[in-house]
Amino acid sequence: MSDDNNAPYYWHRKLEGNLGMFAVLTTVVILIGALVEIIPMFTVTAGPQALAGVTPFTPLEQAGRDIYVREGCYTCHSQMVRPTRAELLRYGDWSRAGEFEYEHPFQLGSRRLGPDLHRVGGKYPDAWHYEHMRNPRSTSPGSVMPTYGWLYTQTIDPADVTASIKALRAVGVPYTDADVAGVAEQLKAQGGQIVQALASQGIKASPDHEIIAMIAYLQKLGVQGRAAIKAQTAAQAASAQ
Repeated sequence: MSDDNNAPYYWHRKLEGNLGMFAVLTTVVILIGALVEIIPMFTVTAGPQALAGVTPFTPLEQAGRDIYVREGCYTCHSQMVRPTRAELLRYGDWSRAGEFEYEHPFQLGSRRLGPDLHRVGGKYPDAWHYEHMRNPRSTSPGSVMPTYGWLYTQTIDPADVTASIKALRAVGVPYTDADVAGVAEQLKAQGGQIVQALASQGIKASPDHEIIAMIAYLQKLGVQGRAAIKAQTAAQAASAQ
């Protein structure tokens, strides 16, 4: 290739040949990009408001969410229904930002080795989730999901759940002092309800086992959001008439 053909690239080749200058300029560009990402996080004073009727997780639901994150369930199951025909037909209403107001961290994601779970609440009875976590193939033939047998023997520590509730309150989730003080009682009460539901379906369980918290969490997903979206849609239709 002639020198004339190389002329337009001369400045770039010269820059690449100066390793010190190239390293400095590359670092500056990376820092600018980092600042563009970070500064808005500290300057935005208001985010999306929770949809009417969407409430923070109860202590048992939050315990289940912590287990969900601990077990890495988000690596195979997203929680974000996108506004496309295929997803609306399979999962229901597309996800709104206000549904995630009290979630830290979000479980949005885009990787789906399994189905999206944002609207899974109420889709199956408690017994389905109980058996699915123990042996996914018993409820979903052909599933590649692993078993989670330890959830049936490991117990929930109220002190850990209390710490989670306190941490979430520190970042803005509206838990009250009464919520923090009553964690143990709320765990027992909601856990007892799920155990009763399982008993009616022929399953004997203990309210303090981690599987009960996981069921509580999964059964919460999308329920309030669906109701809020339905009410919002009805109100908009009424005002348009």
